[in-house]
Amino acid sequence: MEAKTKDLWVFVETTENGDPKNVGIELLTPGRELAAKQGGKLCAVVIGCGADAAINEAAQRADVVYVIDGPEFKTYTTDAYANALVALVEKYGPTSMLIGATNNGRDLGPRVSCRLKTGLTADCTGLDIDEESGNVAWTRPAFGGNLMATILCPDHRPQIGTVRPGVFKKNEGGEAKAEIIREDIHVAAEDIRTQVLEVIKEMDAENVDLEGADIIVSGGRGVGGPEGFAPVKALADVLGGVVGSSRAAVDAGWIAHAHQVGQTGKTVAPKLYIACGISGAIQHLAGMSGSDVIVAINKDPDAPIFDVATYGVVGDLFEVLPVLTEEIKKARA
Repeated sequence: MEAKTKDLWVFVETTENGDPKNVGIELLTPGRELAAKQGGKLCAVVIGCGADAAINEAAQRADVVYVIDGPEFKTYTTDAYANALVALVEKYGPTSMLIGATNNGRDLGPRVSCRLKTGLTADCTGLDIDEESGNVAWTRPAFGGNLMATILCPDHRPQIGTVRPGVFKKNEGGEAKAEIIREDIHVAAEDIRTQVLEVIKEMDAENVDLEGADIIVSGGRGVGGPEGFAPVKALADVLGGVVGSSRAAVDAGWIAHAHQVGQTGKTVAPKLYIACGISGAIQHLAGMSGSDVIVAINKDPDAPIFDVATYGVVGDLFEVLPVLTEEIKKARA
């Protein structure tokens, strides 16, 4: 389809309670810069049922907030959300759109792009505007995370990409000044082919909020087994942080996937990230290199993790972590 405006849209995903998920608010930060470079407005899209909290958060950061509200949108379903978002895009014609790469976003993005006969760049970790063409430059890991590819979509509109949570930081916001446009778009029950009967959370997953954590202590192959996460957890507990892990530890069955940081796990940007026994493969670095402070503890002085670390400790994590944990306890006593 043809773009009718130069506007950039950000899909702000909501919970069933109407609260915004972090990634949607985070994406309004790069969205502001990209919209300015495109010469258009920054617009947020909120689909839900009674999502006043999400609308208010978006209105503090965007120029326009499009709202689609109805009981059929309380729980995410592919048909309801895709039908509504496609109708909205066809009416207003944005030139580009950002969607958080959550479970729902990864489902919604491809469905919408297919119906609009446009492309989609998935799981992006970087965004910019190509100066030569004016297209969005979508950057994402490729070939198993062994290199980063930058992708342009010059022929079809809107340009759509899903962006991993935690890649960008949400700004503080301010007074809610955005124009609120409420669209009367509804989806008939017979057009919604699936119904959510029950939500079963992965065991332990409900206690793991990696994306929202300020402090993460992660263990990798170097912990040696499930019992090796004990000192990692002890340090995380004393710091008030969350336990993370590398893919190697998850694949070995030492810890649940909910703890995984990296290309196939969660992308995080805490204030403090402590990597214990993690070599620093590019797949892991893609998920945590945006952390404010990175502390690496590894026996191998040549481990790639030290290339991105703010502070490095060359040593056995089983010797270093207990001492570090005790010293922190003493300091706080």
